[in-house]
Amino acid sequence: MIATEAVGVGGVDTVIRSGALAAYGFKEGHIPGSEVAGTVTAVGDGVDASWIGGRVWAFTGTGGAYVEQALAPVEEIVPLPVNLSAVDAVTLGSSGVVAHFGLRHAHFAPGETVLVRGAAGSIGIMAVQLAARGAAAVAVTTSSAERGEQLRRLGATHVLDRSGEGGDPAPAGYDVIIDVVAGKDMPSFFDRLNPNGRMVAVGAVAGQPPADFGTKIMAAFQKSMSFAAFSAATVTGVDRRAVRSEQFAAASRGEIETVVHEVLPLDAAVLAHQKMDAGEVFGRIVLTP
Repeated sequence: MIATEAVGVGGVDTVIRSGALAAYGFKEGHIPGSEVAGTVTAVGDGVDASWIGGRVWAFTGTGGAYVEQALAPVEEIVPLPVNLSAVDAVTLGSSGVVAHFGLRHAHFAPGETVLVRGAAGSIGIMAVQLAARGAAAVAVTTSSAERGEQLRRLGATHVLDRSGEGGDPAPAGYDVIIDVVAGKDMPSFFDRLNPNGRMVAVGAVAGQPPADFGTKIMAAFQKSMSFAAFSAATVTGVDRRAVRSEQFAAASRGEIETVVHEVLPLDAAVLAHQKMDAGEVFGRIVLTP
């Protein structure tokens, strides 16, 4: 049992709430949220009692986080550095792992050109920061010049509009595309891959791509361009915990920046989702009990 101090509001929360994932078993009455930070107040049978009193980040699954007292498997709990706030922890905990392993899934190598599509969310922001450590160029798509300047500060070298065409002159092509958006425009971005380029979808906030997207992929056969979907659920718990621990430590040292759009009370969850749906959010909204 964890007394929650902060709850992260993720894009998947709004997608589940919309009913778009009803086929996966999400029904009315589902408690949203997947990550919390707080203090362990009780443990189950067979769990080391030394966890009690510790400050932790926890993954609750695909729901169960918008609460004052949260439950999580001990395998999904990571201790927090003393000087990392609960708000920062839930801004980084899930998004950092997805960005890290998403880039790995894309076989990203230093010197390559990367596009982060949907860079204003917490996953996109982390992907920009991580890619900027080694990429020759990091292009981003975003909705405003103001957000573009914020993304430049985080490491972006090219700021494009949502179509990927307006704004700065775009790179001639991309070796890696990290796509948080998906939706109807996904094929047009796939076309911008270099030969041997890799597109990895780490989200689908705009819904599924067109039904003929598979045909588009096969039409690029001779260019050896590839598409893959990525979920952190396919990464071992040991590896997820190791990366989270490293990223929490890096954030506590100021080496990774967490971007908090707004902190709202837990009972303002509806407002948080309205802001997400309206596209107003840069970074992450955090709820506090």
